[in-house]
Amino acid sequence: MKQYELCIDHELCWGCRTCEVACKQEMNSSEGVQLIRVQEDGPKEEEGKLRFVFHVSVCRHCEVPPCAEACPEGAIYKREDGIVVMDYERCTGCGTCVDACPYDAIALDMSRGIAQKCNLCHHRVDKGLLPACADNVCLAHCIHLRAVSNNE
Repeated sequence: MKQYELCIDHELCWGCRTCEVACKQEMNSSEGVQLIRVQEDGPKEEEGKLRFVFHVSVCRHCEVPPCAEACPEGAIYKREDGIVVMDYERCTGCGTCVDACPYDAIALDMSRGIAQKCNLCHHRVDKGLLPACADNVCLAHCIHLRAVSNNE
C-alpha cells in the first residue's frame, strides 16, 4: 500500500495563489473558507535586495492526526494510504478539530454548519490524478504529491 503525502518547497513559491483558486474551484468551498493558503512572510532584505518569501499552509495529513482524535463524531479519519479525510455527513460543526489542528488547516464553514479541511483531493487521487493544487496547476512547481511504499 502506498502512503501519500503533500510535499511543498516553500523556497520555490512565488505567491501566485493559483493553488488557492484551484482548490476553491475543485472543492466548491463557501465564501471565506480556504483549505489552502499562501501567506507572505516578507519582504526580507538580503544583500541589499528585497526578497519576498511565501509559505503555503495546508493540512499536513499527520501521521497521528490530532483533529481525528478530537472529533467527537468520528468524522475525521485516516485512510490506509495516509490521507486524512473528513466525512461532512457526520460533521456537526462543533469546532473541536479546528482547535486541535496544529497547522491551523481546518476552517469552520458557518453557511454549511460544518468544518472543512483539505482531503488531498482523494476523489482525484483515487483515479490516478493529482490533487487540484499540485504540480499540474502550481506555476512554480512547488507543490507535489509523493507516493511512498510502506517498505521504504
